[in-house]
Amino acid sequence: MYFCAGNYSLMAGLFLYTYVGNSFMAYAIWGLGGVAAILLFALIFIQRRTGKRLKGELAELAKIRQGNVEYEFILKAMKLSTWQMDPRRRMITFSNDFRGGQDDHIIPPDSSIDSLVDYLASSDAQRVRTAMDDLCEGRTSYYHQQYRVKSANVKGLTYWEESYATIADRDVDGNPVKIVGTTMFINDRKEMEAALIAARNKAEESDRLKTAFLANMGHEIRTPLNAIVGFADLLPVVENEEDRNQLIREIQNNNQKLLRIIDGLVSMSKIEAEAKNLVKSQTNLVEVLSEITQTYMQMVDSQTVVLATQFPYTELMMTTDVAKLRELVDHLMQNAVKFTLKGSITLGFELIDGEHVRIWVKDTGKGIAEADKERIFERFVKVDEYIPGTGLGLSVAKSHAASLGGTIGVDSRPGEGSTFWVVLPLT
Repeated sequence: MYFCAGNYSLMAGLFLYTYVGNSFMAYAIWGLGGVAAILLFALIFIQRRTGKRLKGELAELAKIRQGNVEYEFILKAMKLSTWQMDPRRRMITFSNDFRGGQDDHIIPPDSSIDSLVDYLASSDAQRVRTAMDDLCEGRTSYYHQQYRVKSANVKGLTYWEESYATIADRDVDGNPVKIVGTTMFINDRKEMEAALIAARNKAEESDRLKTAFLANMGHEIRTPLNAIVGFADLLPVVENEEDRNQLIREIQNNNQKLLRIIDGLVSMSKIEAEAKNLVKSQTNLVEVLSEITQTYMQMVDSQTVVLATQFPYTELMMTTDVAKLRELVDHLMQNAVKFTLKGSITLGFELIDGEHVRIWVKDTGKGIAEADKERIFERFVKVDEYIPGTGLGLSVAKSHAASLGGTIGVDSRPGEGSTFWVVLPLT
């Protein structure tokens, strides 16, 4: 207790000595203390203000990071690449590429514009180069091109790209100093465009053929109908038996022509209405083909055209829709008779792999050009407009072949005749 009190007295004495004995030092101590306090408050204020600024900068940085994430997500979703161009040096640098690895060209940084143009298809290279030069020299401020790029790995293969670019910065004279752009693959779009164009062209062609068909239909129906009416009017006044029989044969022939035209229209109407239900039964193919042959024996002039058959078997059982089979072969025979003025027509069949049969009709007619081999199976198509017909027979035959699970085709050369064939399953 005595020690504590002594110490307190000693400290007080020292303080009083300093205060009384050296007044200048006391003022200095108090002044320094005040300055220290002011500096402390100033430091606290500066620190708080700096902290607020840092907090704001961190918030802005977070926004930038979020913006970059969103930007990258958009690039990935749209499968885009982004690039910058230095128009003075004519160098381009790809900053991002999210095209899904479809581009097999490895593009290093600071690549020459001219070297990239060399990758393009020759038909597009000059157009793209001119558009790029106009942008680099400031003649235009916007760039948009579609072009084909040659594959680096597969010779002869190209793929489509589309690029957009604009001038991002100019110097004091207005000359471009920075260009930014983006590129994407558009193969899928081009394929869709091509499919749409093909569909449009096909629809337009179909409309044209339908118009021609309707215009031709009146003539096709009137021709046999006028013959029937005209020859029927002559019958009462013709007394010679041979002449009367000739008129009757002409009437019968024109009746058959008119019936075939109407049958073709009815068959097409059924197909349009999707009346494709099969009624299958087991039948002897040889008997069916023999009956069809006998029918056409009466329609050809035996003096100029020989109608023959080529059946390797006397019996071949198959399970199919007999009505559709008859109509299919009938249309092939009609076509052969129509285009064969002299020579021969042969109806035959052959087995394929024990499960399919190939039925064919061979003629020595005018033949078919290579470009028309696919067209002739389309509706309303007539290769020779001067030959009577509706342009429906082969189309009906193709539809029946498909409904029976088979395929149809033709082998032909102009001037050497044609062989129409259909491959059908036996069961």
